[in-house]
Amino acid sequence: MCGTILGGTAVPLQAQAQETTSVVPATAADGAIRSIVVNGAQRLEPTTVLSYMKLRVGQTYTQESADQALKDLFETELFKDVSIRNNDGAVIIEVVENPVINRILLEGNKRIKEDKIYPEIRLAPRQIFTRSKVRADVARIVELYKRKGRFAANVEPKMVQLDQNRVDIVFEINEGPKSKVQQINIIGNDEFSDGQLRGEMVTKQSRFYRFFSSSDTYDPDRLAFDQQKLRQFYLTEGYADFRVISAVAELTPDKKDFIITYVVEEGERYKFGEVTVESDIRDFTPEFLTPQLPMKAGDFYDAKQVEDTVERLSETAGLFGYAFADVRPQFTRNKETLTMDILFQVAESDRVYVERIDINGNTLTQDKVVRREFRLNEGDAFNSFQVKRSANRIKSLGFFQEDLEIEQKQGSAPDRIILEANVEEKATGELQLSAGFSSVENFILQASVRQRNFRGKGQELRASVSYSSYSQSIELGFTEPYLFDRNIAVGVDVFRRDLNSFNYVNSDRQTTFEQLTTGFQIRGGVPITEYLSASVRYGLSQDDVTLEPSLFFTDSNGDLIRGNSAGDACDPLVAGRYLCDALGNRTTSSIGASLIYDDRDNRVRPTRGQSIVGSVDFAGLGGSVKYIRGRLNASKHWRVLGDFIFTASAEGGYIHPLENRSNTAGDGIDDVRLTDRFFLGEPQIRGFDIRGVGPRVVRSSTIPGLDTNGNPINVISESSNLSDDAIGGRAYYLGRAELEIPLGSGARELGLRPSIFLDVGAVFNVVQPLLLTDLQTQASSTVDSQGNASPTGLSAPLYLTTDATGAAATTFDATTNGVANSIATSYTEQFFGDTMSPRLSVGFGVNWNSPFGPFRIDIAKALLKEPGDDTKLFTFNVGTQF
Repeated sequence: MCGTILGGTAVPLQAQAQETTSVVPATAADGAIRSIVVNGAQRLEPTTVLSYMKLRVGQTYTQESADQALKDLFETELFKDVSIRNNDGAVIIEVVENPVINRILLEGNKRIKEDKIYPEIRLAPRQIFTRSKVRADVARIVELYKRKGRFAANVEPKMVQLDQNRVDIVFEINEGPKSKVQQINIIGNDEFSDGQLRGEMVTKQSRFYRFFSSSDTYDPDRLAFDQQKLRQFYLTEGYADFRVISAVAELTPDKKDFIITYVVEEGERYKFGEVTVESDIRDFTPEFLTPQLPMKAGDFYDAKQVEDTVERLSETAGLFGYAFADVRPQFTRNKETLTMDILFQVAESDRVYVERIDINGNTLTQDKVVRREFRLNEGDAFNSFQVKRSANRIKSLGFFQEDLEIEQKQGSAPDRIILEANVEEKATGELQLSAGFSSVENFILQASVRQRNFRGKGQELRASVSYSSYSQSIELGFTEPYLFDRNIAVGVDVFRRDLNSFNYVNSDRQTTFEQLTTGFQIRGGVPITEYLSASVRYGLSQDDVTLEPSLFFTDSNGDLIRGNSAGDACDPLVAGRYLCDALGNRTTSSIGASLIYDDRDNRVRPTRGQSIVGSVDFAGLGGSVKYIRGRLNASKHWRVLGDFIFTASAEGGYIHPLENRSNTAGDGIDDVRLTDRFFLGEPQIRGFDIRGVGPRVVRSSTIPGLDTNGNPINVISESSNLSDDAIGGRAYYLGRAELEIPLGSGARELGLRPSIFLDVGAVFNVVQPLLLTDLQTQASSTVDSQGNASPTGLSAPLYLTTDATGAAATTFDATTNGVANSIATSYTEQFFGDTMSPRLSVGFGVNWNSPFGPFRIDIAKALLKEPGDDTKLFTFNVGTQF
């Protein structure tokens, strides 16, 4: 019901309308009109009011002419009230103008935002208020709610009277509950079950687990689409006579939900009969094309296969330059034999050439960035394959929408075509943040900024920062994909990485191990063919690996009291041989090359195609490090089971030393330095921690005591004092299989892309370092039970003691006369993980293009692992775009 608010009281507009129209009977006999006066006009001139009706001075005044004048004035919708009276030929017209709209307000809308409703409202501020326009706007708002599945929505317009004949229009909205599809009934289906047919429909029955989907919301447009989906399904199964007799949607008794009933007629199932091709194009011969057809006589009829064949024949014609080839299938139905004969007629057409290439919608990206991805130039013969390849290359830039297509339009002549790329730019700047908790690094925070279309020239500029309790790094990079507008890519990277470990002594943090790496790399690449390219690179870096001398060094006399003088040396009993071996300052000067094959349809989010990358790097072009390292990466993508995307990838690598660092056999020194080896773990193989796979040394500590006979025993085990150090390997392999699962339209609107995956891999082949037990055995030939030099050696194990301040003091044999000045600590080391045995993990993850940026979460379970491996169940990262 419509109403008017006057002084806070709502007055129904219908009741008000009964008072607005009145004609005062003439006070004298009808006669000639001597004068016409208009009273009450404020915004309109009296002459304007008179122009809207046919009463004129000198005419004869009649009741019919007065009624027509009233009708004419009300039809203008400018007046709220009009009255006419005649006083002996003096006609007086009293008008009350409709108010002017001051503003339009919405109340009660929660499910649909104002920016979605206001475009549906035709009334606007400073317009004249009319009831017909209000009713039309109410109907449009209600229709908007119906499209959102809210058929119980109700809209009541109200007016708030203001001064100067102005009003505020308020649309009070009662949104009501969302109308669901309670049930879908199908009548007449004998060959396929109701459940199977419902699975082909977009509309689904309302169930509790569909809270993330809108597919169970009633939509009349979707109802018509589902009828088409049913027809497509039956036609692909051979039922050429199938039809939907009726589709009815009825409200439930409570007026909240709908019940949909389809009545269908399946008909008979047909098979393919004779399938032939008839071509009027010289290059297309039926003898060549007919054997290439996918359908054969005797197969069940499939309308989708026919459509695909038409598209394939058109694309094939496009390869020969016939852009507008007309392929029409002619059907001959034989109801007696239940067969369908098909003749594909390819009509004669002209060979076509590209007249012009138009690019629209690129407000930031320069034309040349898009144009250089076209595989066709203006004046070239048309080729449908090259057009499709051009579209894939433009999408692979990652600057535009994923569903980009290149339109083909008729040119100025029958043999001319215009290619038009209507692009829609998206954010190319990325701010990536990731955080997590690692058993190795505790809290981890990583941030990176990347602009993939810097200055609209397709250049890439990036910077990344990583911070955790144990590591900090900063990296800068720049890539120019087309140097001097030639197909030559160049780039440079500069980095500084600081990896350190620490412990606490009397609540003071002390750094125990630090690796500082500083360097740069210069890159260049050129294409060899459409899918094959080559790249070269040169890198120079300096590694400085240090240990805290006051904690891990012995003095020049070989005593185990650590100092910090020029003669000190790393103590492998305390630090471990593998860390002492890594100490030093070294320079790596390397040159490398890669050969890349890539025919994926989209490098950003591929759905089909494969890529293979082989690379080799040689270190020794100057510097102090010498090795040769090779890697091979391959991946392939398929569309399976409709819209599922399956990805399989594999990679491996090996590093071979070109220098001999070991002095004698069995000294535990690997010729490949710790900083140059391969490491494996998260994020390469999910389900494992950072560097959680492969060779490692685990050191544990115990606090010994003495038994009643004075013999040493371990009385307390400090499991919290574990030190887990990955030492990498010379070789590794890694494999992945991932299936991306398509979701309904509602989930796609949210940007959800879930997947299940399997990861497998291993890193191995390293010389086992000398462990603490081995080093103690070596030391026993030079130290006796009192800590003095002796050729006879020890008969009991060595222990490391600490004084009252926690500093190292001396070593002693607990069975001798030596007396420790505090409790002694014994260290035990174990070597794990140097095996080719596969580590296997399975899990699921979700990519979400959230309102605040891309979000990725993975949950993985390690099924196969080796002793010493570090597992990790949960990881996530989040970013934003600008």
